[in-house]
Amino acid sequence: MFGSGFWTAMYKSFELGMLYAIMALGVYVTFRVLDFPDLTVDGSFTTGAGIAAIGISSGLHPLAATLLAVAGGALAGMMTGLIHTKGKINPLLSGILMMIALHSINLRIMGKPNIGLLNQETLFTSLEKGFMFIAIVGGLVLIIKFIIDWFLKTDIGLALRATGDNARMIRSFGVKTDSTIIVGVSLSNALVALSGALVAQYQGYADLQSGVGMIVIGLASVIIGEAIFGKRTIARVTMAVLLGAILYRLILAVALQMEVDSTDLKLLTALIVVFALTLPRIRGNMKQKAVSRKRAVEMMKVGGEG
Repeated sequence: MFGSGFWTAMYKSFELGMLYAIMALGVYVTFRVLDFPDLTVDGSFTTGAGIAAIGISSGLHPLAATLLAVAGGALAGMMTGLIHTKGKINPLLSGILMMIALHSINLRIMGKPNIGLLNQETLFTSLEKGFMFIAIVGGLVLIIKFIIDWFLKTDIGLALRATGDNARMIRSFGVKTDSTIIVGVSLSNALVALSGALVAQYQGYADLQSGVGMIVIGLASVIIGEAIFGKRTIARVTMAVLLGAILYRLILAVALQMEVDSTDLKLLTALIVVFALTLPRIRGNMKQKAVSRKRAVEMMKVGGEG
């Protein structure tokens, strides 16, 4: 039914989905845990890709370049947090301002709109594509997931979650919410930058426009994962976010194989998010109708016996 090209595309999308899953975890930290609509993501993803690319092309070891990219993303997130907490600027606007600033900063870092890495040694150069690639990268993603699970159960993590739930209440207990917000946004963008660095090394290039629309992709991954796989516990929802990111890439791959115009992918993303958002309500309505039918049948039986 499907040719080899289809399965190759699906496999490539699965690999990319694992790398983008790290970014989705970062979006989850701000969007769900901290309740902070952070648009810095669109810029910090490119920051991670740009720092890693310029570091590797300058002769820096790929691991060192990747760690520098993570530090760059954390710094970008910290600046967003400072703009919001110390500048008393709306969180949405803070992210927009930092995203705009990062466009110029990223161009300064990269020096040009595109940096090729095809002839450079990267973290994936000696790693053959196949089962070994999936096992190692999947293991890395799971380790990051478990670290996030652990972190959110520490005192700082609990303060982070409480800040997202009710900042006024947690301040009454003496917790400095400004610090927790800065930590949370820094952690989020560090993960996003790590994802950008790994994606750039996987694809063999870093592009100045690579982060455009990344916040939408991240939100789509989070929403799809929660809608399909549930969100009862921290461990479950972080796993759902990872699976949501992979599923999102697979859906796009199927759409491209069905010859959907690439210019319509953003529209498809919007439709996917709308569907994922309405799915819980559809399920709830179906469950309610099923309960109502069951009660009606029971009432009819009782009436017949009487």
